[in-house]
Amino acid sequence: MTPMTDDTLWPRLAELPLVVETCEYERLHAVLAHGFQRVTTLVRLGGGGEDGLGEDVSVHVEDGSSLHEMQLALPLAGEWTLASFSEHLATLDLFPAPPEWETATRMRRWALESAALDLALRQAGRALHEVLGLEPRPVRFVNSLGLGEEPSFDHVRRRLDRAPGVHFKLDAETTWSPALIDELAGTGAVDTIDFKGHYGLEVKDPAALAPLYERIVAAFPDAYLEDPHDLPEVARLLEAHVERVSFDAPIRSAGDIGATPLPARVVNVKPSRIGSVRELLAVYARCAREGRPMYGGGMGELGVGRGQIQLLAALFHPDGPNDVAPSAYNEDDPAGELPPSPLPPGPAPTGFRRR
Repeated sequence: MTPMTDDTLWPRLAELPLVVETCEYERLHAVLAHGFQRVTTLVRLGGGGEDGLGEDVSVHVEDGSSLHEMQLALPLAGEWTLASFSEHLATLDLFPAPPEWETATRMRRWALESAALDLALRQAGRALHEVLGLEPRPVRFVNSLGLGEEPSFDHVRRRLDRAPGVHFKLDAETTWSPALIDELAGTGAVDTIDFKGHYGLEVKDPAALAPLYERIVAAFPDAYLEDPHDLPEVARLLEAHVERVSFDAPIRSAGDIGATPLPARVVNVKPSRIGSVRELLAVYARCAREGRPMYGGGMGELGVGRGQIQLLAALFHPDGPNDVAPSAYNEDDPAGELPPSPLPPGPAPTGFRRR
């Protein structure tokens, strides 16, 4: 098995030949929990009789800036290596105007890079795990979930009814009552609490933050505490719990690890937030080198992008509380039984995708 170091992983992919002849976009749409209308774009690169797929998760509301609305013409045709294609992408304007969030550019680049990686591997007749020398393993996953504007345990109960063994990553709100927190803790199924303290979201009741942290830290003694607010009172509360603090939003490169507001060791690796295959591999390598626990995160992928992050989790952190649950878990009221965790790795025979 290949050691996970910066100088062994990327070189195995960098020189893969890549021929790009066409680039097409397709609208994907689904209604998720709480009636949220999710729209993404399937990216399809064609060349040499094969196609490579990626998924752009950068646009949440169609406002004219999505790839499928713009049908953005990019100069991608040609003969490349994966490395030279990535370098070329970094020079292109992927949005007609600067997006509201800088991260959106990284997400769009990830869609194109993952499609290019898939295409290069399919043209070579090889699978990602084979080229990297890593064995995909069954993936432990959690269902990432908000409990609504009027928080209710019903959202958790519906999923437990359909998948009794499922665990959760829950988005904390100051509107959570002590009774709701106790009810959630009583399930023994909450692996991660996400405070979303680095998303630039308005805190409607700042005075309620410290009591919320106090209750959650006590009620979920084994859960990861993700993206806590960068506030002195929060830092004091978490001082004795930094070993289970994790960061997501601040991690966009290997250099961001260890530069977070709290000296946390745990990393939520989101490929679409990192943006490039090379930098993603550097993040994995640094975490492995420093013995940092990892788990994977998604951004509401509706198509091939979900399978791709599940495959990455199978290769690099299969045992973490991976936020890569099959897309059906993100529906408001999932129908019938849901796939249980762990998820079979299921890599396709060639390319960068699951079956």
